[in-house]
Amino acid sequence: MIQYPLSFYAQADSEFGIQTPWNAVSSGKEFACAIPKEFEGPGEGISPEDLFAQALTNCFLATFKVYAEKSKLSFCVIQAKTELIVDLNERKQPVMKEAKLMVTVLGAEQPDRLRMLAEKTLKSGFILNSVKTDLHLDMRFEGGANENASVS
Repeated sequence: MIQYPLSFYAQADSEFGIQTPWNAVSSGKEFACAIPKEFEGPGEGISPEDLFAQALTNCFLATFKVYAEKSKLSFCVIQAKTELIVDLNERKQPVMKEAKLMVTVLGAEQPDRLRMLAEKTLKSGFILNSVKTDLHLDMRFEGGANENASVS
């Protein structure tokens, strides 16, 4: 049984200047970060926007995998790609406007049931459920009963 509340930690340190990359640490893993070229940075590392898209993508994968295993539904591989759209809101502020998750499930035994789990995942994944960003799911099944579906 999972005991709440849970704590997760992130750390980053940087020198002055938008052209200066920095290092961040999560779960004991260090990685290079930088302001993306689109925002006049060097683009020589992972950007906050990359991390946001990764958080959505991996929240979907992790939650879907848990639901599938607990439901005794199997598949061979799940692949996910996310396109994050940053745009201006009505106040002309840049926001994470929309995320398009493109998911392919290979070797699904019961695509209809997995599709229902994907819908549940989109609504209940911790991070997915915590953002204001519009989320859209395009789900495809290959290597079994070929079916395609889009969920928003």
